[in-house]
Amino acid sequence: MKSILTSVIVFLTVSIYGQKTIDFTSEDGLRITADVYEAKDSNQFIILFHQAGWSRGEYLEIAPKLTELGYHCMAVDQRSGGSVNDITNKTNAAAKTEGKQTEFKDAYQDVESAIAYVKKTYKPEKIIIWGSSYSSSLVLKYAGDHPDVVNGVLSFSPGEYFGEKNYITSSAANIEIPVFITSAQNEKKSWSGIYDAITSDKKQFFLPETKGNHGSRALWEKFSDNESYWAAVKGFLIKI
Repeated sequence: MKSILTSVIVFLTVSIYGQKTIDFTSEDGLRITADVYEAKDSNQFIILFHQAGWSRGEYLEIAPKLTELGYHCMAVDQRSGGSVNDITNKTNAAAKTEGKQTEFKDAYQDVESAIAYVKKTYKPEKIIIWGSSYSSSLVLKYAGDHPDVVNGVLSFSPGEYFGEKNYITSSAANIEIPVFITSAQNEKKSWSGIYDAITSDKKQFFLPETKGNHGSRALWEKFSDNESYWAAVKGFLIKI
């Protein structure tokens, strides 16, 4: 962890309508782009990671609502991604330019470096990590691999997406912090084994009565059942 902290460098900060777009480096020297949304008088931070083929744009609608709840937020472009909501994944573009690998597993170091950056730069009292689809599995892995670093984890539609048996489950077994898992109604089979492996008594899950949606987009207003997901998320956050 120390080596990651020392490698983090901020290159650029641009203010756009109260949100800042920043760049920092991953452990292997790749420039990572992220959007920071600041909440007034907050000492709590949520780090947001997007789903496969997408970008930090997944959280354009979600992050401002979290700031209203009293959380600073940082939505991160991981090297495995693309674009969504007219926001191109700059980290992915940089990785391709530099000839770096952009598979799901390759983005784990981006999760590590984003957390290190927030710890060093903002020094928040609490850090919560949040993932969507493949990144929701990576945040569970991080919470198990580093049980004393963050204070909570939210995982939207996790699974063993990495071509290696129990890649996530084996790490999840070491999680000691509060954990929230949710997904579309028909996705529970993809993460039930991971959930069962978590021995912490601070875990909980939510499944909608409706069909639901995959990943963090379940919270988008365009989906009629988004309020049920939001109620579950808010209930979890209050407990941390």
